[in-house]
This record gives sequence, C-alpha cells and structure tokens, in this order.
Amino acid sequence: MPREQGRKFIAQNKKARHDYSILDTYEVGLALTGTEVKSLRAGRASLVDGFASIDDGEVWLQHVHIPEYTQGTWTNHAPRRKRKVLMHRAEIDKLLGKIKEGGLTLVPLDLYFKDGKVKATLALAKGKKSYDKRHDLAERDSRREMQKAFGRYVKGRR
Repeated sequence: MPREQGRKFIAQNKKARHDYSILDTYEVGLALTGTEVKSLRAGRASLVDGFASIDDGEVWLQHVHIPEYTQGTWTNHAPRRKRKVLMHRAEIDKLLGKIKEGGLTLVPLDLYFKDGKVKATLALAKGKKSYDKRHDLAERDSRREMQKAFGRYVKGRR
C-alpha cells in the first residue's frame, strides 16, 4: 500500500482570523491516541474554542473537540482532553518570551494530514477589538464591490 502524500485538511478555525490579528504561524505535530487519529481520518474535529498554553516548558492544545471514534471500544478517548503539541525547544522558548510580553495567545488555525501524520498550524495572535473587526469587514466589502465593478467594466456592462 503506498504511503499517503500531500496535505488533506481536516478542520479550519475561520473564526480565529476574524477574532485575532495573526502575527506568526507555526506548523506543529500533535501527540494523539489511535482512536483520535481514526476519528480525524473520518474528517471530524472542531477548533472553535481551541487555544494552546505553555506549562512547564511544554505546549498543550486545549478545548479542541475530536469526537469519540464510533467503532471504538472502552479504549476510546475523551473528546476535549489536553493534547501535547510537538515543537522544537528553541521555538517553545521563543514563544514563551513573546507570550509573557502580554496580550498574545496561541490559537489553532487548522488541522490536517501531511504525509500521513496529523499536523496543526498554531498562530501567535493578538485579540482584535470590535471596531477593528468592523473595519476589516468594511474593507473586505469595499474590495468585493471594486472587483464587481471592475468585472462589469471589463465585460462592457457598466
């Protein structure tokens, strides 16, 4: 059987890009149990309330919902358990310094399979205020209107 190649997305956290300003992203691995991986292969996960924290020099992914595997037995996992994030020590130390400065948090953006292994994209992010969110929405709408107008102009419909 050939090995899995490329990326296969499992879940994305679209709300994170709306609620936070993304400063930096990191591709990380996750330490998972067998039933968690099988549940992810079925394409089931939710990153909505997820965040990462650093405890005793280790990064932990919390409040990410991976539902129980339907064919699992008593060995099934808890859906919202803490999951260890696999990162290099230098990256963890750099993140720790940035987070202790204040106002920054680690948010999961997406979960995916990369060459058969479960990976996540963690973002170093700063929370947006409500007026920043409104400004971003207005900017996106105006960009969309300009694209529409340009498309009509190119087609000669004005």
